[in-house]
Amino acid sequence: MLPVRKILSTTDFSEPSLKGVAVANELAGFFGAELILVTVVTPMHPEVLPKIPKSSELHKEMVQYNVEKLQQVVAEKISAGVRTRQIVASGNAADEIVAIADLENVDLLVIATHGWTGWRRFMFGSVTEKVIRSVTCPVLTVSGPFDQ
Repeated sequence: MLPVRKILSTTDFSEPSLKGVAVANELAGFFGAELILVTVVTPMHPEVLPKIPKSSELHKEMVQYNVEKLQQVVAEKISAGVRTRQIVASGNAADEIVAIADLENVDLLVIATHGWTGWRRFMFGSVTEKVIRSVTCPVLTVSGPFDQ
């Protein structure tokens, strides 16, 4: 794992995920690593995704919104001097995160957990859990607030 040269951090712009970005920023600064920020455009319900063509105006607007949000995160949350790239992917969040981590050959993935339990976890699943089970690099999870 050492030296750490590339760190991938995911965000959905929620408070817990931004806490993960803050941890990744600190680690990137400490190691002098490149920080790759990733967000995935995906509808609330996975069955909707195939019905929204990537060429549609809605999809283009969703991607543009996420590009702008990532730029805002970099401006507000990333320390000066930390080399950063942003990636906006489209599809199933867990699958896209794993694919990007593999493609980029990252040394560490930093991902937050929302701490959902009960019906929220049942309805929305756990992207973090799916990523941890599938990714080949070391993963640092940052706990979000516990919510029942």
